[in-house]
Amino acid sequence: MQHRSYSFVIPVYNRPNEVFELLESFQNLEGNFDYEIVIIEDGSAEKSDAIIAKFPELNVSYFFKENSGPGDSRNYGMAHAKGNYFIILDSDVLLPPQYLKTVDDFLSQNFVHCFGGPDAAHPSFSNLQKAINFAMTSFLTTGGIRGGTQQLEKFQPRSFNMGLSKEAFETTKGFGKIHPGEDPDLTLRLWALGYKTALIENAFVYHKRRISWSKFKTQVHKFGMTRPILNHWHPSSKKLIFWLPTCFILGFFISILLLVFGFKWPLLVYAFYSLVVLLTAFFKTKSILIALQSTIAVFIMFYGYGIGFLKSSLKLWLSNKTPEELFAKLFFK
Repeated sequence: MQHRSYSFVIPVYNRPNEVFELLESFQNLEGNFDYEIVIIEDGSAEKSDAIIAKFPELNVSYFFKENSGPGDSRNYGMAHAKGNYFIILDSDVLLPPQYLKTVDDFLSQNFVHCFGGPDAAHPSFSNLQKAINFAMTSFLTTGGIRGGTQQLEKFQPRSFNMGLSKEAFETTKGFGKIHPGEDPDLTLRLWALGYKTALIENAFVYHKRRISWSKFKTQVHKFGMTRPILNHWHPSSKKLIFWLPTCFILGFFISILLLVFGFKWPLLVYAFYSLVVLLTAFFKTKSILIALQSTIAVFIMFYGYGIGFLKSSLKLWLSNKTPEELFAKLFFK
């Protein structure tokens, strides 16, 4: 394997303050590595060029283009990057000092053409950000699929923290037009071509998740809607576990209905699960308020994803139209 030179590829849309915080975290990276930072302004009205000018010591390449979505912007950045290994980040993350050293150490010993890392909550994050982080990353909810201590033979990286070799990018042409869902789609295409992916457990980023309760529900609803489309495109990726949020939320509504007829035990099962989530979140965050918010976030996540998955599945089953026709709002032109 040739010498690795890294290009951090970061699309941004109207988030100059996030760019400032992210570049600040770059200043604390440990190790003497050959890397550049490629920032792609995706048609923003609030541009980040003035922010970037405050960091002359960093090797930053800045591009402005018309709005075409995060996937296409990442492709644009990788096409213009000088490195031979790309690390793709969202603008709302912060890097811990050891991040690049952790990545480089792993790739030196176990090279893969694509990797992903987990996300974590920084101590400075709000209670809501920490609660949503718990809901999205806990083994009790997503089963470790987004990264954590569980080793997965075939890990599907997420584009907030994802590495991709130049070779793999040029072979696949990068991300597609769907959003969200462009990252698992790319992974599935990589697997079909024989490329391997890996989870680097300790290569975590602090993911701020610029979010409110309503935005969180909308986000996970879109996640649920895109999964059946990915299953449609990649039939081998279908798994019964994807139905779990739908079954969970439908079972919850049925248990409430059964309570009217005197059957208490189904709702008690949900109460027990909620208690386990509450206690786990409390021991992890040391805050009863965050634990309570985490429990709420779990139910919102299951509801949003589960209903979105069900609606999307039914539309695909009952219609002869293509996903692009059925779900135009999920695709960038």
